[in-house]
Amino acid sequence: MGRERRTQVMLGALAVVLGVAAVSRFWPGTAANAPAASNTRGAARPSGGGVQELAPDVHLEALQRERPMPGDVDRNLFRFKSKPAPPPERVTTRPAEPPAPPVPAGPSGPPSPPPVPPIPSKFIGILEVPGQSRRVAILSDPRGVYHGRAGDIIEGRYRILKIGTESVEMAEVDGRGRQTIRLSGQ
Repeated sequence: MGRERRTQVMLGALAVVLGVAAVSRFWPGTAANAPAASNTRGAARPSGGGVQELAPDVHLEALQRERPMPGDVDRNLFRFKSKPAPPPERVTTRPAEPPAPPVPAGPSGPPSPPPVPPIPSKFIGILEVPGQSRRVAILSDPRGVYHGRAGDIIEGRYRILKIGTESVEMAEVDGRGRQTIRLSGQ
């Protein structure tokens, strides 16, 4: 059994050596097989079997030449905007005629009072009493039905000014908001 055991160990060792050889041959990225850098110049390329690197070409005489002196420039490294352009020269011309005085934009007095809201009543009919020349207007709104002659006050807010055949003229008690209400028939 010693001989079989030794053969198995030898075969195992041989398999490991072959495996390492195969992996090193096909495994990418080893230092010996590295490709040349893409930024090298013609002088640093490998030739033949070995890698030979040469020093870059340096122009020492360019370092000895005189350089121009910096000018009188106003630079601020911490300013991010460019310098504004100088303002254009002001050309003064004499106007042909004097300018017109400014016109005020709005009324110069106190603000006007808000408009009077419309009268919510509807004119639904006329009542004529035989033998009397005065007419009675019948009005309605959502709160009720009202009646009155010319000059009467309705709801304590509105005065009937004139009663026509198809309309009634009304206004606020203080005389504001004069309005003509047409006969609606309801």
